[in-house]
Amino acid sequence: MELSQKLSILAESAKYDVSCSSSGSNRANTPGGIGNAATAGICHSWSDDGRCISLLKILMTNDCIYDCTYCVNRRTNDIPRATFLPRELAELTIAFYLRNYIEGLFLSAAIRETPDRTMEDMVEVMRLLREEYRFNGYIHVKAIPGADPLLIAKAGQLADRMSVNIELPSERSLHLLAPQKKRESILLPMGQIRQGIVQRREERKRFKKAPAFVPAGQSTQLMIGATPESDRQILRLSQGLYRKFQMKRVYYSAYMAVNTSSLLPVPGGPPPTLREHRLYQADWLLRFYHFDAEELLQEEMPQLDLLLDPKCMWALRHPEIFPIEVNRADYQTLLRIPGIGPTSARRIASARRFGPLNFDGLKRTGAVLKRARYFITCQGKYYGGRDFDPRRIHQLLTAEHTYEQQGYQGVQMTLTDLVSEPKPLPYALVKTVNDLPHVVSRPPDVPEKTAQLWHQSHKTGNPGTVENSVMTNLRALAQRKEAAHESLPV
Repeated sequence: MELSQKLSILAESAKYDVSCSSSGSNRANTPGGIGNAATAGICHSWSDDGRCISLLKILMTNDCIYDCTYCVNRRTNDIPRATFLPRELAELTIAFYLRNYIEGLFLSAAIRETPDRTMEDMVEVMRLLREEYRFNGYIHVKAIPGADPLLIAKAGQLADRMSVNIELPSERSLHLLAPQKKRESILLPMGQIRQGIVQRREERKRFKKAPAFVPAGQSTQLMIGATPESDRQILRLSQGLYRKFQMKRVYYSAYMAVNTSSLLPVPGGPPPTLREHRLYQADWLLRFYHFDAEELLQEEMPQLDLLLDPKCMWALRHPEIFPIEVNRADYQTLLRIPGIGPTSARRIASARRFGPLNFDGLKRTGAVLKRARYFITCQGKYYGGRDFDPRRIHQLLTAEHTYEQQGYQGVQMTLTDLVSEPKPLPYALVKTVNDLPHVVSRPPDVPEKTAQLWHQSHKTGNPGTVENSVMTNLRALAQRKEAAHESLPV
């Protein structure tokens, strides 16, 4: 088979793996060598669906002995099969790098013959790149569950990052959809990699030139939507992985139907990408905002709200805490406020040393006030409307989410628009910003521009009544319709 055919087949087979972050490694070039991996990561480019495509992301082989129900490369699928020789893939990587097509390599593989044989081939690719071609660029390699620990250790000395994909969130789902994979065989290399990282870190404290071991850490991937596990189960698993194995990152991949089976969701619907997005947001809260999985989701409410980000969802469930006075809250409390992140929290804490902050000063800290205003007071004054009413705030924030998702595309009005039946607007119209008892759907005669008035005043962070502007626009619309009807031939 031609090299170009292999490349086409194996690059296509690798596209479903999303755990290919490339930051965190600092591998400098050496005299006579080529390439380097900077701490800030490689230069990323992105595909239309948001996935990173900056690395040469490829499988060593898609000729798999396993028959996982959800996998495109499963043994019983009738698809073209291909396998790279180690030297072929090493030469291809170097050729692409020298042409500035890529900045590094993301290497995975289906299980060919045995886990040991597969892992040996992958280690040989990295050995050729590092030792023969003197390649110092970024390499992320998948550790094969069930492979010999000596091969895992050798891979860790050559790679910048390693990952072992869990794929399914529970042992029951793993047994149902991937019966040839065992939970123990997945967790064992994770533990070995973690132990190697900790051990090498201690060695480097005593010996500066001690060789690195997986300097960019390890990651894993969970598939979302193929099995019935709740968001709470998934987040608790992720939290356990961060704490026990010191994961650098847990990736979430929305299930895409590539096979048909009674054990899988019925194909035809879109992948649950919004759920994936909310899980990433919740994951961020676990890693950087000191939240606990049990805080975000409970047994009686195990799913994330798709219309609200997890931080807002948590805040609305705790009306006893909010609103919070920003001039008295400590740093950790500020981090709990929707719309305030680590940077803006630090700026608020720093600015308060010179005097109390007012609302205008709060804007300059970088806080997202279109959300934060509902959950704070500033010098004792509440800027989120009448009072802190979780039900009202939930309606406003979900209307905002719907508005932003659908977007607004302005068009010039024509005579036909004036005399024809108005099209329904999928946005929400709010009567006032100071006095907002409820959110109502737009009546048929209200134009899009009128609904926009609320969004614009709400987004600027300047509360005020928009009722006069709304009525002015409605009267103008009625006058234009009347004039248009009079000008039409009878």
